[in-house]
Amino acid sequence: MKSLTEQSLSKEKLTHYRWTICALLFFATTINYIDRSIFSLIKPVLDDELKWSNEQYGIVNAAFQGAYGIGLLIFGGFIDRVGVKVGYAVSIAAWSLAAMGHGFVSNLNGFIVARISLGLGEGGNFPSAIKATTIWFPARERALATSIFNSGTNIGAILAPAIVPWIVITWGWRMTFIIAGIAGFVWLLFWFPLFNIPEKIRQISHAERDMINSDQSVDTGDAEKISWITLMQYPQTWSFIFGKFMTDPIWWFFLIWLPDYFKTTRGLYLKDSWIYLVTIYSIITVLSVLGGWITGHLTQRGWTVTRARKTGMLIFALCVVPILAVTQVSNWTAVFLIALAGAAHQAWMANLYTSVSDMFPKNAIASIVGIGGLAGAISGVYFPIFCGQMLDKFIAMGNVTAGYSILFSICASAYLIAFAVNHLLAPKFEKIHISSI
Repeated sequence: MKSLTEQSLSKEKLTHYRWTICALLFFATTINYIDRSIFSLIKPVLDDELKWSNEQYGIVNAAFQGAYGIGLLIFGGFIDRVGVKVGYAVSIAAWSLAAMGHGFVSNLNGFIVARISLGLGEGGNFPSAIKATTIWFPARERALATSIFNSGTNIGAILAPAIVPWIVITWGWRMTFIIAGIAGFVWLLFWFPLFNIPEKIRQISHAERDMINSDQSVDTGDAEKISWITLMQYPQTWSFIFGKFMTDPIWWFFLIWLPDYFKTTRGLYLKDSWIYLVTIYSIITVLSVLGGWITGHLTQRGWTVTRARKTGMLIFALCVVPILAVTQVSNWTAVFLIALAGAAHQAWMANLYTSVSDMFPKNAIASIVGIGGLAGAISGVYFPIFCGQMLDKFIAMGNVTAGYSILFSICASAYLIAFAVNHLLAPKFEKIHISSI
């Protein structure tokens, strides 16, 4: 005997409008990461212009991370209160203006202000995208959808080293920020007419709407907002917080320090290293989407959500370990080890994000993502400063490679520690029932 949902799906053609939404999230995330990647790519140019140390460079990045964490927290609650459509628009408008502002500063303090402004604005991207995915996708497709839009981080990291050097040579480094900011406002022209909740989109069929809602709980995004104090009482909240705290700074390490790593340890300046960076992020893009697909495929084969996600997350954590050897191998072998670790991070993060929608009601998702993002940003504040101090120390000793070896060792162990604690705090990724206060 077929269920009512199955009968509906069989009688009417299934549209695929939800993937249009996924595309919007993907392009926003791509723009997001182009904006934040430019700074690390033009570091050699700014080194010559500003004459700053690695520690000062780390402080500027730490300012961004701190502001980003505050932005995540603010936008998490704001998006749960006003909805994704308005919240996301405010976020991308704010960060696009901030990106353009970089083109008008000329000293260390100016960059600190610009990076703080960018971080505050960019704090709305992931709370918005995760909540939009929860609204538009059934549970079995969320990890894949999250992997796809999250691959925008990699595409942004691919496009930036491919186009930034050309723009710098042609028009100067200031124009790179201005062009990136304009891209955000172009995205808004598509966001407003294309996004809404499924019930308000005429282009989708009843079959697709039934599919989206087929395994979702009865809670709605319009329910009363749940306070942060209430959310912090649940170990599942802390499982996400710890996962973000341990692993967010590792991705930032890759994003911020890889151009410098290739320059200082392998003698490759941006005009030489861009092909390695593009290769790294191209591989990450493909493998990270595959990582999101795997857990969805396992659930379709009958695995529970908990078993599928935790198996995947353990595998992804193990895939980071080979990065221990990165300073001892050839250029291209290092590229593949870094790419494997980066892809594992993105696949790990897609499943960690999706675990929030597995466990929490819709009216708490953006807040949880914001709280966890703040934790990741806090560790992201101190890790770049630590990296800068570490590298300056080993540069003074004449052995910068040893400094990078220590940093890559930290990266290799972070995910296994995060997995163990995450599992202790949330042994099952199952929906919990929360009473708002």
